[in-house]
Amino acid sequence: DIWNRKAEAELKIHIADPTGLCFGVRRAISKLEEELLRSGTVYSLGSPIHNPQETDRLTKMGLVVVESAEEVPAASVAFIRAHGVTPLQEGVLIKKCRKVVDGTCPFVKTAQKRAKDLSTEGYVVVISGDRHHPEVKGIMGYVEGEVAVVSSDEDIPDNLKGRRCGILSQTTQKVGSFAALVGSFSKVSPEIKVYNTICKATLARQDSVCRLASKVDGMIILGGRNSANTKKLAEISMDVGVSTLWIEHAGEIDRGWLQNRDDIGIAAGGSTPDWLIKELIQKLNMM
Repeated sequence: DIWNRKAEAELKIHIADPTGLCFGVRRAISKLEEELLRSGTVYSLGSPIHNPQETDRLTKMGLVVVESAEEVPAASVAFIRAHGVTPLQEGVLIKKCRKVVDGTCPFVKTAQKRAKDLSTEGYVVVISGDRHHPEVKGIMGYVEGEVAVVSSDEDIPDNLKGRRCGILSQTTQKVGSFAALVGSFSKVSPEIKVYNTICKATLARQDSVCRLASKVDGMIILGGRNSANTKKLAEISMDVGVSTLWIEHAGEIDRGWLQNRDDIGIAAGGSTPDWLIKELIQKLNMM
């Protein structure tokens, strides 16, 4: 009886646009791959990309990840990842290596320059971001005077109140968080100078997640758990109010989570390679 048949809903998959590898990371990985093919072994100061699966792929090509410039062997080839490094670390690499491949993202270089300029002008440099993130550590290295990293507009240190402050941002910060911090400083500082150093790719990806999350009944955020920009995308999706699943690869898909969901949105962090996105779509189509 046609009236007693249970119709099976077809799962509709919607991809955020843009999503996945940002310009800076794609550029850095391309440079690294070219050098690996040319030299065979390349030493990277820290993981070149905050994605374990992509790092494993590059390691099989000859990548060696070290945690300090001192660990890089003399006369070897070194790689500076998209997050950048301090001038001191770069100097050590240049002195001891036969070649240094600079994969620093142009947006990060801009943030480094802004930090240096602000300190030269006599401002206390305030960075909106995570003090433990490698990009922020690199930016701090360009400051010649006093520098502070503030993660929230509610955490302004008392010693910064009443002082001239130059404010910039980690390139992957949420726009709202940065704006809130600037607003808070405007109330307690006699003079502030602000540079919005959130990269355009980050802004575009955050906006695409916000738009898509409001139209679907489930969002999958794909990217490394050590990726700051992926974390921000997951937070934005949850802020919209939609059920959000953050995974590193297709193997982590929870079939139960897909139950009773007809429209699924997919967004990937700026350090998530295309091949992982394709694997996820294929897995969802099979399921």
